[in-house]
Amino acid sequence: MFSRFAFLLSAFIVMACGKSGTGNGGGGNNGGNPPPLHAGFAKGADISWLTEMEASGKLFYNSSGTPKECTQLMKDLGMNAIRLRVWVDPAGGWNNSADVVTKAVRAKNLGLRIMIDFHYSDTWADPGQQTKPAAWAALDLAGLQTAVYNHTFSVLTALKTAGVTPEWVQVGNETNDGMLWPTGKASVNMANYALLVNKGYDAVKAVDPIIQVIVHISNGQDNSLFRWNLDGLKNNGGKWDIIGMSLYPDPANWASQNTQCLSNINDMIARYNTPVMICEVGMSWDQSAACQSFLADLISKVNSVSGNKGLGVFYWEPQSYGNWKGYSKGAFDNSGKPTTALSAFN
Repeated sequence: MFSRFAFLLSAFIVMACGKSGTGNGGGGNNGGNPPPLHAGFAKGADISWLTEMEASGKLFYNSSGTPKECTQLMKDLGMNAIRLRVWVDPAGGWNNSADVVTKAVRAKNLGLRIMIDFHYSDTWADPGQQTKPAAWAALDLAGLQTAVYNHTFSVLTALKTAGVTPEWVQVGNETNDGMLWPTGKASVNMANYALLVNKGYDAVKAVDPIIQVIVHISNGQDNSLFRWNLDGLKNNGGKWDIIGMSLYPDPANWASQNTQCLSNINDMIARYNTPVMICEVGMSWDQSAACQSFLADLISKVNSVSGNKGLGVFYWEPQSYGNWKGYSKGAFDNSGKPTTALSAFN
């Protein structure tokens, strides 16, 4: 009876917050403590570098300096979900199917929810590059559709065989201008982009129809980009279940970007009737106070979206430290301990 009362009270608070906060760009805080997160809210981290960091000798520590396995440490820090990227035939094998299964099993065994992020490349796919895997380079559109389907189906089947069924799957990573360039470049041929997205979507649903498929675009504050991309997909029969966003502000502009992002989230939900998730965030590791404020505000804003259609927030590679791979937007200090930024998740 208590739990039912708590649930109803939480639902009432969230609904009230959505009515009063989302229209004006507020996070529903209203100067006091933010409402509790809705029951399905994902607090996540992409820790795809983990096995490679371990192989290089990197260790991870809690705030007291005690060594901890990184996936467990994410859970201890308040995370309830893990995101893992997949590359087709990467150098060194990191982020290939077997490596992803290894990391996913760890997360599943800790009771964590799992997102799989298909790049459809042998290396990074992002707004500036969507390079075909070497083995797919000579394929025509029909061949690429088959390759996308088979690769997606194969990786997800390997995960399922290992006892892991992801809750979410990204079909492409930051596909601002499509994927698998030049064939699937959206600004050149939006119809091809939609066909490739749909092959990934169909493969996911063939493995398990319960898995939710995400189309992921960066610059979550840029409403015109999202409208252009997703209108293009929709007008060409594109399919998705969730809209994913990235947001990487700096200490000087995070408040305005969060407000713009919330406005974009509400527009996406109204325009396409699908929920939204923040799949990537980050800020310079040495700006931990500003990052904590950014994260707390963003989590509150996403949680404030009416109908619980703001699904969660994922930090990108928070465990990276010591200038790992030249990346400086993790949330650990140079001694391998989490900064105060991540307290926003707990």
